[in-house]
Amino acid sequence: MNTAPPLQDFLPLPPLAGWISRGASGEDPEDAAFRSGAALAHLALAARHPGVPQPLWRARLALGAAENGATLAGRRDGAGALRDALAFLRPGDQPGPGGEIWRHWDRAAARRISTQTLTSTLPALEPDLITEALTRTGAEGSPVACAAMALQRVLTHHPRAALPALVLADAALSRALGLDHLLPLLGSGLKPRDLQRRDADLRLACHRAVLRAAGPALGLAADLARRAARLQTVAPKLRAKGAERAVALFLRQDALAPAALTAFMSDRAARRLCDRLVDLGALRELTGRDSFRLYGL
Repeated sequence: MNTAPPLQDFLPLPPLAGWISRGASGEDPEDAAFRSGAALAHLALAARHPGVPQPLWRARLALGAAENGATLAGRRDGAGALRDALAFLRPGDQPGPGGEIWRHWDRAAARRISTQTLTSTLPALEPDLITEALTRTGAEGSPVACAAMALQRVLTHHPRAALPALVLADAALSRALGLDHLLPLLGSGLKPRDLQRRDADLRLACHRAVLRAAGPALGLAADLARRAARLQTVAPKLRAKGAERAVALFLRQDALAPAALTAFMSDRAARRLCDRLVDLGALRELTGRDSFRLYGL
């Protein structure tokens, strides 16, 4: 088994100070910009913290953005329905509208930010529009201003393309923060009426969205760091063939069915491993069902 990182890598991340998170819906643009900048500084540190399972953190944030995206699209798909839409998808099947939203966010968060990867993820957008959004980082005065500009440009050219617009805005925000991967923040923090705003009003809405998303995102990072530490602590106790590969998958993906592990272990062994990890307090069963179960940190 791989040696777990030092214990200090898993020390709890500090929560947002009260003065940052309070009054996230305040109307004062200067105050909102200052506080959202402080929140983004915390998030940038979390995005580089060695104890946080970064791919898994991004996947869980993407799930939250997908839930919000379903709401923006007039749907009521919760996290459970979205997970089911992809986890039990058969080859050649389509995931349905909610599952498609989740797949877009999951793919965007899993890949490194570039024009090429975003063009593949967001085929509805012109490559020039994507390139412009990613090369304006810092030119608009702040990461949030850069993201708001990207959002506005997409919605001006494609008024019905809320999903691609939000993905690109979060990519622009993350690139401006110096991150290699997209952190889904605006996708989970913006509200339907915010997408109708423009210019200064849209920038203010994006600052508020960052403030709404930052606290839960940092709490999630700290929780996943603790859970990842627990999983890596119990990993040496596992004797099943392929257990190391399974642990690596659980540290990267939001939720897995035992069938996802059968590429390197039998179906029976996969189910026994998942149940064993639940008994050890290293995994959770996420559905509450007796069949078609999903497991994750």
